Amino acid sequence: MPTSPATVSRTMSSRIRSIVSGSIGNLVEWYDWYVYSAFALYFAPAFFPKGNLTLQLLNSAAVFAVGFLMRPLGGWLMGVYADRHGRKAALLVSVLLMCAGSLLIALTPGYATIGAAAPALLVLARLLQGLSVGGEYGTSATYLSEMADQRNRGFFSSFQYVTLLAGQLLALLVQLGLQNRLTEAELYDWGWRVPFVIGAAAALSALYLRRSMDETDAFVQQQSAGPIDAAPAEAVPTPSKLQLLWQHPREVLTVVGLTLGGTLVFYTFTTYAQKFLVNTAGFSKDQATLISFGALAMALLMQPLMGALSDRVGRRPVLLFFGVGATLGTVPLMTLLGQAHSALAAFSLLVVALFIMSGYTAINAVVKAELFPAEIRALGVGLPYALTVAIFGGSAEYAALQLKDWGVEAWFYWYVTACAAFSLLVYWRMPDTQRTSRIETD
Repeated sequence: MPTSPATVSRTMSSRIRSIVSGSIGNLVEWYDWYVYSAFALYFAPAFFPKGNLTLQLLNSAAVFAVGFLMRPLGGWLMGVYADRHGRKAALLVSVLLMCAGSLLIALTPGYATIGAAAPALLVLARLLQGLSVGGEYGTSATYLSEMADQRNRGFFSSFQYVTLLAGQLLALLVQLGLQNRLTEAELYDWGWRVPFVIGAAAALSALYLRRSMDETDAFVQQQSAGPIDAAPAEAVPTPSKLQLLWQHPREVLTVVGLTLGGTLVFYTFTTYAQKFLVNTAGFSKDQATLISFGALAMALLMQPLMGALSDRVGRRPVLLFFGVGATLGTVPLMTLLGQAHSALAAFSLLVVALFIMSGYTAINAVVKAELFPAEIRALGVGLPYALTVAIFGGSAEYAALQLKDWGVEAWFYWYVTACAAFSLLVYWRMPDTQRTSRIETD
């Protein structure tokens, strides 16, 4: 593999420093994204007309899904930007967009004050955040995968979901703190705005940290060799980044296939699980928050272990573990969780589900990054992933709540199972990307 001065001088300490800086920014972005779901139980009545809890949650879940519609656009725009101008530059832009979205939610008056403008502004804020997260995933996955060394790439790349889950945990921790400090009436009235103010402030701190990150060797080498889409005026025009991406149809379809089941399982047992514990199992909001917090804390610890395991045994066996576990386990786990009568039972069931889920979350970023060459890696990782998440992950809560409202909640369990089974077929047929990695050939 050709080297550059940057490659020769890169030390493990500099790699870790850059990975930590990038990961902290990722944590803040995902805190801002998930705090919406964590506090939906409280702000849904403020933004939407009065109704029963399920209908208000349906409205907030619909807006949550709308934010996902911008993720493919974010994956495309930020992916192209990252592949042309650098991973670091794109990560700076994404955190600024997230800051704007959180601040808008924090400052928007309720439905009783400005009527239909309230949910309209909420939608606008989620669109900004969706654009940010859509660009964040592909660029962050690419950055961490390229910054890590070959021997420990699975381990270091797993910190994308470590920080993603940490962001979700931070959102729940803020929720627990506010639930203990404020009355329920205060939370419904104004307390739900506090976490969005915190998110906007934290995003500015992340922006400062990301300014000190190093650019990756893979991008520097690609730029040194000359951008692939530059050509003399008299030459035949070279393809755009998007056209170059479609020259890798198998890789694009692999990203879609391996993401489909994983994203649906992830959103089912993380963001939707808290509402499920309240709306189906009958736990209080405080109990559901504590159960979710404990289970997600366990899941956070599982990510680097699964990532390190993939460095030893390969990516494919770890993905197969997830595929088999999710296909066989979703229906019994969801059924038992809905019937759980104790917090310990609910916590244990969620931990089992999240352990299975970790076979996907810990390594999906590095698997996708290893599929594509450097000149389209951020776009290749981000766009097909964002499209799949927008369709399946973004609609998970809405589908679950709608089926519950229709009285056929168990259909959702089988829907998740079918999608996991489809991804299992993809894992079975795909090569082990650790052995065919394109990162080593850049």
